[in-house]
Amino acid sequence: MKETLHSMTGYAAESADIAGAHVTLELRAVNSRFLDLSFRMGEDFRALEPALREHITGKVKRGKLECRLNLVARADAALPTELNTALLDQLGALSASARHAFPEAAGLSVAEILRWPGMLGENTLDTDALQAGTLAMLDRALVHFNASRAREGDKLKAVILERLRGMREHVARIRPRTPEIVAAYREKLGLRLAELLPNLSNVLDHDRLHQEVALFAQKIDVDEELDRLLTHLDEVERVLGSGGAAGKRLDFLMQELNREANTLGSKSVSLELTQTAVELKVLIEQMREQIQNIE
Repeated sequence: MKETLHSMTGYAAESADIAGAHVTLELRAVNSRFLDLSFRMGEDFRALEPALREHITGKVKRGKLECRLNLVARADAALPTELNTALLDQLGALSASARHAFPEAAGLSVAEILRWPGMLGENTLDTDALQAGTLAMLDRALVHFNASRAREGDKLKAVILERLRGMREHVARIRPRTPEIVAAYREKLGLRLAELLPNLSNVLDHDRLHQEVALFAQKIDVDEELDRLLTHLDEVERVLGSGGAAGKRLDFLMQELNREANTLGSKSVSLELTQTAVELKVLIEQMREQIQNIE
């Protein structure tokens, strides 16, 4: 079944009121060789990290992805009617000991006492409800996140297909010309050889020289390189059409295309063929830059 081609760049945000608090979630991703997850969140969510990681890895295969979670108590949330007296007494005793050791130290303010962990109760949030609501929110965010990556993937695919068409046009233009280019170069070598032969020693095997010229003419024939180039272009189009996590496969194909273009340039015996090899390498590099961002 055909899969969607995804970019590794994506963003999504969700927010919801869960268990008496307002929770916001953000997903941000850029390109990376592997899946690199990081989390920025408060202690209320630390126990949830393995489940968050499992949900994300089920939907994302590559990219440097950051998940941010923030929790803010709602303004209308009910506050406890009493302080944690045991904790208050313990904090007072510790504060007195500290003031005795350091008389110049400032005492705790009321605001600092009220913000002390556990002072307003062991846990004013329903942990189970918070975790269930957060995971549901993450699933919604992942839907939007992957949709944005798919839209970006479609744009990358269009750019690459355009470059592929450009490469096919270059090959279609130069291929009918290669026999003529090789024949012209062989004739040029033959004329040059004819000029030199009368001046060469009789010891030289003139027939062997003609054989070497013919052999060299075969070596500069680029039909095989052009055939392999077209085969790789077909494979790039197939991989793009199949979708899925295709980035690594496409990157490998760019290396193969570049190898053929280099060979084409090294065997060139005309300015036209050299220029074609250069144009092909430019298009390959442009595709490679786009492919670096494909999952």
